[in-house]
Amino acid sequence: MNTHDWLRHNPRIRAVHAAASDLNGQPRGKRIPAHRADKATGGGIRFPLSALNLDIRGEDILGSPLVLETGDRDGVLRPTERGFVPMPWLETPSALLPIWMFHDDGRPFAGDPRHALDRVVRRYRERGLTPVVAVELEFFLIDDSGERPQVPPSPRSGRRRRAGEILSLRALERFDPFFTALYDACEAMDIPADTAISEAGPGQFEINLMHSADALRAADDAWLFKMLVKGMARRHGFAASFMAKPYEDRAGSGMHMHFSVLDEEGRNVFDDGSARGSDSLMHAIAGCLAALPGTALVFFPHENSYARIVPGAHAPTGICWAHENRTAALRVPGGDPAARRIEQRVAGADVNPYLVIAAVLGAALNGIEDARLPPAPVTGNAYEQDLPRIPSQWADAIDRFETDAEVARIFAPELIRNYVMTKRQELGYIPDLSPPERIDIYLESV
Repeated sequence: MNTHDWLRHNPRIRAVHAAASDLNGQPRGKRIPAHRADKATGGGIRFPLSALNLDIRGEDILGSPLVLETGDRDGVLRPTERGFVPMPWLETPSALLPIWMFHDDGRPFAGDPRHALDRVVRRYRERGLTPVVAVELEFFLIDDSGERPQVPPSPRSGRRRRAGEILSLRALERFDPFFTALYDACEAMDIPADTAISEAGPGQFEINLMHSADALRAADDAWLFKMLVKGMARRHGFAASFMAKPYEDRAGSGMHMHFSVLDEEGRNVFDDGSARGSDSLMHAIAGCLAALPGTALVFFPHENSYARIVPGAHAPTGICWAHENRTAALRVPGGDPAARRIEQRVAGADVNPYLVIAAVLGAALNGIEDARLPPAPVTGNAYEQDLPRIPSQWADAIDRFETDAEVARIFAPELIRNYVMTKRQELGYIPDLSPPERIDIYLESV
């Protein structure tokens, strides 16, 4: 449906927000009066290439060649395949138009995280393969009106429940109006929200998004979902946060990613009818494990991310895989062999979904192309075993991302350079901030 048709079918819309994801997953763009929305869909809209390479505060990266060195030149932003989606969290009837960045000559801007994922998907397509992706996103509902974040009072009872309640229906019922509005909004935005559960932290919940054979759409869904949850929470009088670790002494939030791969006949290449799984499954696991040290920065992008990856805290720290074992970095769930898949359990919820899905799928394809084999699966508690470790220091993760050969096979050099500069600038100032100041930066931005 073109601009005129969509707006004619939605006459209440007064504003269009055209937005692209920057490297931190932040939406960057422009607000356009609805009657002038043609400018966003016709020749595209323009803003600087550097706008997708800002730090977490939204400031230019010092020394970036995208800024002064090249005159801070513009790119052209064109609509993605998604088209318009409503923005139910705003008071003004508004529509979001997801866009992505190109050069004037039509080339994709390699520093755009959505193009980074598209680059990986094209590699799969060249081999006659299609990845199928689903994500699970954890988040906290938070009262941030005081000096310290705390659990918001229940709209039903007015009381605060300060303990975690795993799989508690009562915890969901306390915020029933919020979850009802959230699911209604997901339906309006065509985000395939599935099951909701309460999690281990106080006011912590998880919602699964249904699998998609379009990896770009799955990433779009996750990106839009994070915006929606944060916006809808504010409409209900509290905040929602995807911070990896908003409470020092409680569980953190992750983004678990499930994926399988289909061949040209639609068969799952991870399934050979056995309990072990196919050689392609083994190769994909080996590729993911080999890339974990180099891609750790994508899974743990911020200072707060590293507070989550401590042994025994429901966030894998060892580089290993296992069948049906949630202490491993890669889990092969049980069930029907026809649904054989890999679950990547490492990433925090504070990530850019485009970069995470690109990193995981790209690493798996590296393994498939090289026909690698993984080590034996672990059994028992992986936290207590002598295993290679995921980088636990932010600076180390930045250095590894910059030079790792596996990363260079997945991401374009320009994106690697831009992301490293972004993270080094953030690393430079975050340690000097007080704990409340750090929370203020990260609480709703990630």
